[in-house]
Amino acid sequence: MAALFSFRKAPKATPSTSGPVNLPPTTSVRIGMGQLLVEGGEPLRNLERAARMIGEAAQQGCELILLPETLDFAWTHPSALTEAQPIPGPFSDLLCEQASKHKIYVCAGLTERLNGRNYNAAILINPEGEIIVKYHKINLLGVELPFYAVGQTLNVVDTPLGKIGVNICADNYLDGLSIGHTLARMGAEFIISPSSWTVDYSLTEEDDPYREKWVNPFSILARLYNVVVVGTTSVGYIVGGPYEGKKSVGCSLAVDASGVRAQGTFNEFAGDLVVADLPRPIRPEQGTAIGEMLQRKGYQFDKLL
Repeated sequence: MAALFSFRKAPKATPSTSGPVNLPPTTSVRIGMGQLLVEGGEPLRNLERAARMIGEAAQQGCELILLPETLDFAWTHPSALTEAQPIPGPFSDLLCEQASKHKIYVCAGLTERLNGRNYNAAILINPEGEIIVKYHKINLLGVELPFYAVGQTLNVVDTPLGKIGVNICADNYLDGLSIGHTLARMGAEFIISPSSWTVDYSLTEEDDPYREKWVNPFSILARLYNVVVVGTTSVGYIVGGPYEGKKSVGCSLAVDASGVRAQGTFNEFAGDLVVADLPRPIRPEQGTAIGEMLQRKGYQFDKLL
């Protein structure tokens, strides 16, 4: 079977002008959560599946598609230590081409080789095929540290869909929730998170451990700040690396201040697209007004525990 695409460099990004951006009003955003089968050490096959998922999302009218964490080599797969690519580079260029071809925002997790180190990275690409956010995961698990360096920056970008912040997977653990707090304080209306949620191979949907692990922290951010938090996860069995034998089970999640808006199937075979129409939050508070709003909601800044 012929490949869906060849390695071609994406169009060079046009420098953006400085100054305020006049954005047309948007009342809701259709987001596709692409639960992608990610095979360890198989970047070309994974990227072909990503390309098909991007096209499917565009056909279903999605304005943005969110894809999983490290979808090139898979999370903590040893091959990434020697084969990871730069960003921009051949893998990110392929995603940029697909975003431009289908006129859709694409957020995806990749492994980035930069200055002799690897990073667990996420990029947000606009419909012109330009990378407008690049982020490196900060709240790395202990087993990740031999594979990726710790990120050092956060960013929120203005788009016609709203203000979008990007983080990755365990950045939304309760112990890493300060990252989401910061994105919200920076004005994010949508926090989108490529993820790879894994469990022991014996766990089934009836044993779902994710309600407290994900719905709870997503809901804390959503209710405190009136933001939308979206995480998309991979599916499939994990081969190679410290989590070999476990499985990624989907269960992608979109939460706003009203509760869970959309959720993917909890299953290692659930490689599908979950489409959610998510109202754009209204966030009038900025700067210290956000702190005042949090105090009115009972948030305590002066408590150590």
